[in-house]
Parts: sequence; C-alpha cells; structure tokens
Amino acid sequence: MGFFSFLGRVLFASVFILSAWQMFNDFGEDGGPAAKELAPKVAGFHEFVESKLWAGAPKIDVRHVAAAFMALKGLGGLLFVFGSFTGAVLLMFYLIAATPLLHDFCHYNFGEPQYFVVLQEFLQGLSLFGALLFFVGMKNSINRRLPKKKTLKPKSA
Repeated sequence: MGFFSFLGRVLFASVFILSAWQMFNDFGEDGGPAAKELAPKVAGFHEFVESKLWAGAPKIDVRHVAAAFMALKGLGGLLFVFGSFTGAVLLMFYLIAATPLLHDFCHYNFGEPQYFVVLQEFLQGLSLFGALLFFVGMKNSINRRLPKKKTLKPKSA
C-alpha cells in the first residue's frame, strides 16, 4: 500500500514539477512565455482591483507572478511527493491563485468554442484542488485515528 501511495503522489506531483521545470528553463529577462501569457490577465486583475479600491493599487510585475507560480509549483510538488502536508497546501495556494486567473471562462459567451475549452481547463484545476483537499483530509483523519501507545508499568514483586 505504501508503494502505491508514493507512486500516486509522484504521478500527481509530476504535473506540477515538470511544469515548474519548464517555466524555470524558459524564464529569462522578460519572464518567458508564462509571463507573456499572464500579462493580459494580471493587467485585467489589476484594473479590477483598482476599480474596487478607488485608488492606485500597487503595480503588479508579471515576472514576480510567474516566479511565484514557479516556486509554488516546484516546491509544493517536491514536498508533496514525500507526503508533506505543507506541499499540498502550497499546491492548493497555487491552484487558488492560478485557476481563476488563467481560466476565466466568464468573459466568453456560452456558444463560443473557446468557452468550452476554458471551462474544461477551469474544471480540471478545480478537480486538482479537490484531490489535494482529499489528501489533506485523509492525512488529518489518519493522524487522529492512530492509537496512543500506553507505557507499561513494571510489576513489583
């Protein structure tokens, strides 16, 4: 059972680790292709925050967002392979930030073909988040179920 659990964690985390490795290799002065894809989405998020705050929100550098996503995916994936609760939480933080930002299906009309592609990717991110919630829940329930060892008192004669 332990081997299959480890293998499942390796296969699950490989999606995040390989993605982070590719982002690291492509990261340059401009942040690479990930930063180019994130730029309009971060700008839209910045405009949304600025409209709600009625003041100048701090400018968000896309390279920092790409680097943060890369760090969360890489470190979270590596820690998750070894069954770490912290690794699962880091991956959950990444999915909470990236899924609605990258896969914003609300800006498309229902009949458009792009709507279904973006909705499918959003639901995939949501399902990965659900799998991580399941892992965290199982990890917490196993720790609570373990019986505490009682110390044996020596018998006196």
